[in-house]
Order: sequence, then structure tokens, then C-alpha cells
Amino acid sequence: MLKISNLYKSFGKTEVLRGISLEVKKGQVTVIIGPSGAGKTTLLRCLNFLESADSGQMSFDNIQLDLSKVSKKNKLQIRRKTAFVFQNYNLFANKTALENVMEGLIFAQKHSKEEALNIAKKALDKVGLSDRADYYPSSLSGGQQQRVGIARAFSLNPDVILFDEPTSALDPELTGEVLSVIRSLADEGITMLIVTHEMSFARQIADRVIFMEKGQIVEEGSAADIFDNPQEERTREFLSSFTERG
Repeated sequence: MLKISNLYKSFGKTEVLRGISLEVKKGQVTVIIGPSGAGKTTLLRCLNFLESADSGQMSFDNIQLDLSKVSKKNKLQIRRKTAFVFQNYNLFANKTALENVMEGLIFAQKHSKEEALNIAKKALDKVGLSDRADYYPSSLSGGQQQRVGIARAFSLNPDVILFDEPTSALDPELTGEVLSVIRSLADEGITMLIVTHEMSFARQIADRVIFMEKGQIVEEGSAADIFDNPQEERTREFLSSFTERG
């Protein structure tokens, strides 16, 4: 469904991604783990063209791209197939929860206001926020704001949803409500690529786990492969640090 080959990205003289190749299959939940500075967020942002890769190839269904020269038309094609859930919600402060979800439906997908309203209401209901539809972000908890962000993403009916550490900005007691929503989407077979530091969640939800460090993929496999029987010493060290914290 989505395949990346030899993706490179630098910021100035700092090489952040060094030849990343990965494949995301339809209906699969792929989770990316690794230490801070591994390039996980940059990778996600390159997949949605929030950052421009220096080189590499992308194959998305029938679209083939050389990432060193991507046109505006190509970017729009890919963005219509993907949705992004940000660490810090990225909601419009001057719009209600309902209006935040409607925005992309109206302006990106050209739905009528009535159609967008119906879709947005169903999306908020799905994340348990139908009673907060008329609230502005400032009146919502962090967990509620992130659930609005998730509703906004899946309301667009994308082929893939990209999650960039969706619970990193939340207090621990609010993390569970967001993870529960993501888990429900996984149960429906929605294709997702998730960057997370929540190891227990990653183990439960992932069909495939990718461990990254220093801009490269160190190891990948099923959740059982990575968490129960990692082959690389660096993977074992990283995972043991979470065990020790627990």
C-alpha cells in the first residue's frame, strides 16, 4: 500500500534520516519506537510532506514518486490519502470542536456544509465527545483536544492515519482515553503508522514494530519478535530501560 525506499533527510549538516526503507500494508498497524532524536517524527512528516525529503522513492497505491522532486499536485494526491495526528493537537483555537472537524471536510474535500456537519457529528460521537461539540479548545482537557484531533483525522476517511506521539503532551491520567480511541480504530482495520513512547500500548496494538536509532531502522518485526525476542543488542538495551523504569 505505502512503500518508502532509501529516504534521506538532513537539516543543514545534520543527517536526520539515513536511508529509511519501510512498507505499510493495508489494514496494518505499524508502530515506530526508539530514543529521542532517532528521526521518528521527521520520518512521519516526510511521508505527509510537512517536511521535504532530500532523496528517496515513495510508492502509494498507483502513485510512484521520486522524493527529491515532488510537485504540488503529487503532494496534494498523497495528503488526500493520509491524515496526521499531531503531538500538540494543532486545533484552531477560534473554532469549536465541531468546527475543527468540519474544516478539512469543507475546504480539503469540498463537502457541503450539511454533509460536513453530519460527518463531524458522527466522528465526535465515535470518540465520545458529542457533548463537547460546541466547546472551544481552551475549554477542553488535553485528552479531549487530542480526541478531537483524532476525530478530525479519521473523518477524512484517509487510507493511512499518521500519529506522531499522540499522548506525549498529556498527563498520565489522560493518556488512557486517547489510547482507547486509537485501539478502537485498530479494531476496525484502519491502517495506521504510529510513533509512540508507550511501550505497553505498542506491544498490544502493533502488527509490526520498527525500532529506529540515529536516523536508521535497527530492527523490525512483529510485536512478539521485537518485545519478546529482539535480535539486536541496541533494541534489547532500549527496551530494558523501560522495564527498569516500570
